[in-house]
Amino acid sequence: MSQEGSLASDFISSYSLYQNTVNPSMLGQFTRSVMGSSTVSKSSVSTTESMTEDLEEPAYKRERLASFTDVRVLRITPETSLTKEDLEKNIEIILTETKTLKFFDLPTVIYSVESEEAEKIVLKNKNYEVLCRNRLGNDLYVERMMQTFNGAPKNKDVQCEKIIMEDKGIMATAWDLYDSFNAPEALLSAKPSSVAGSKGNLLAKDQDENLDDSETSSLMDIENVILAKVHEDEEDHSEAILKSEKLQQDLFFMERVLMENVFQQKLAAYRQLPVLKDREPGELEEVTEEENLEETEEESKEDEEEMEMDLELELEIATEQSTIPANLERLWSFACDLTKGLNVSSLAWNKANPDLLAVGYGNFGFKEQKRGMACCWSIKNPMWPERIYQSSYGVTSVDFSIGSPNLLAVGYHNGTVAIYNVQSSSNTPVLDSSESPQKHLGPVWQLQWIEQDRGTTGDDKREILVSISADGRVSKWIIRKGLDCHDLMRLRRTTVTSSKKGAEKEKKGEALISRQAPGMCFAFHPKDTNMYLAGTEEGLIHKCSCSYNEQYLETYRGHKGPVYKVTWNPFCPDVFLSCSADWGVMIWRQETLKPYLSFYPTTYVVYDVAWSPKSAYIFAAANESRVEIWDLQISTLDPLIVNVANPGIKFTTVLFAKQTDCLLVGDSDGQVAVYELRNMPTALDNGRGDVINVLLGSKTNQSV
Repeated sequence: MSQEGSLASDFISSYSLYQNTVNPSMLGQFTRSVMGSSTVSKSSVSTTESMTEDLEEPAYKRERLASFTDVRVLRITPETSLTKEDLEKNIEIILTETKTLKFFDLPTVIYSVESEEAEKIVLKNKNYEVLCRNRLGNDLYVERMMQTFNGAPKNKDVQCEKIIMEDKGIMATAWDLYDSFNAPEALLSAKPSSVAGSKGNLLAKDQDENLDDSETSSLMDIENVILAKVHEDEEDHSEAILKSEKLQQDLFFMERVLMENVFQQKLAAYRQLPVLKDREPGELEEVTEEENLEETEEESKEDEEEMEMDLELELEIATEQSTIPANLERLWSFACDLTKGLNVSSLAWNKANPDLLAVGYGNFGFKEQKRGMACCWSIKNPMWPERIYQSSYGVTSVDFSIGSPNLLAVGYHNGTVAIYNVQSSSNTPVLDSSESPQKHLGPVWQLQWIEQDRGTTGDDKREILVSISADGRVSKWIIRKGLDCHDLMRLRRTTVTSSKKGAEKEKKGEALISRQAPGMCFAFHPKDTNMYLAGTEEGLIHKCSCSYNEQYLETYRGHKGPVYKVTWNPFCPDVFLSCSADWGVMIWRQETLKPYLSFYPTTYVVYDVAWSPKSAYIFAAANESRVEIWDLQISTLDPLIVNVANPGIKFTTVLFAKQTDCLLVGDSDGQVAVYELRNMPTALDNGRGDVINVLLGSKTNQSV
């Protein structure tokens, strides 16, 4: 090689063929290593420096050296030529390793299998493997800027009836436009009679003239008249439709349906039915008839297997429930804005319709005589009563008739007895004792319909209404032309006697303010309707007969305060239960004048007690602080279930449901809560002998 320039030019000419693949910076380094001369001109130095700078420059600057003209300009022939001595010199070339340039570094990341993110990382790796398998060559591979997971396509169709359109034309002149523009004003100012007359004239003219223009104008006038008439009719009938009985009845049924949907689970638990669960929309599918036949065959086989499984599950559930203690689960409460703040005084089921409940409300404090109310609630609508009978006096007692279940007797705090017909929507009573000369002079604390035998056979019965009042009278009301009243008993106060030397003498220095003892409650014998018990404010329970109105058969002494409730055992007619303001609940036997069992679980007034209709051993008691469920089979020392009241609330009444294991509890805030008795122990024989044996056996634990 004679010159460096010639070599460079030859190499550059060959480089032009591969200018798309070879980097210009590589070219400069290669030419400098091939020449091997020690003396380099300034131009060559500048050239090499420009090439080394090109390594550090951005890509958009390096692209300018890719063309042949740029390289040719930069490569200039050196001024001095090499001599023979220069060529014979030994040149030492030292090769060193350059620094390592990292273009991409992906370090491995290791996580412990026991770490919290291990599951997420494993799932992410599996998704990545699936993505790698779906690369080029697969049907799922799509060549795009970004590979994403495509969602399932959704088809949306709209189907409607075919819309048929027709073209119609009519010719309108300036006169038609003028008449049509002025027609609404003329129709509004004209009377209906004049409009009708004008309509008839227009029709007559149209028949005579038979002109297209006049027909169009008359038709428009007729349409305007008809529209105005229809509009007037709609305005007139709107209020009538809203107040019609048909609409109110339909709304009533709709309200019942909505209430059943809202309280479906609660009502099912109350009626002891299986609770239905709402299905998800995805579970509902259309099935053809063939599939239905196949499914029925499969279901018949599956049902047999499920029956066997259910038996095993029932045994397991029974064993589990045996370990769960009995409790009360609240289902709902009968309450509304009208009853809030009022005291629940009385509860009574309808004799014919077990879903209808009568509730009495009122305030009975010495200085809190306010309004009262009697309501009829239905289980089908727990949020609003079916009937509302408001009064200026508090309602003390309610009861439904036996022979005529539509009659509701209501006793008031002022001594009035009223009878309402619940079938009628009227709020006025059918019969009222406010004008009767023999009406009560004190609060009517209890009312009850009684069927008494007229003859010796017992087939002929008549129904009477019995009431007891604070004026010391037990009265019966007979419905004839009005309410006729007769006294069954006048309760007299009993003087305390002491025996001295075998003689009974009255204590000196004691004087009675009134000879009459205020009556608080009564209970007729379930078999002998001629005999009844009467509880008084003195704390005594008198055994009375309808044949004697001035003499007691027996007197049961045990309570130290007013007796609020007396009730017979439904399975054992010789045993009855009583509660009092002396904090006690007592169980009595008819033949014995002293109580067999006495319960004093709290230091609060016991307002109400009730026997269970399904077991002779279970009864409920309501005091100011809590509701107690007692089971004499299990214990006579502690109640089986205790449900504590909320702060500031007092429990006042209790009532068992007739057909289900539920308990109704009224309180001082106007709510009647419905509780379900869960995990109650199974009752044994409900015969009379067992109850008596329990009572006699527990005689040693008389005071609890």
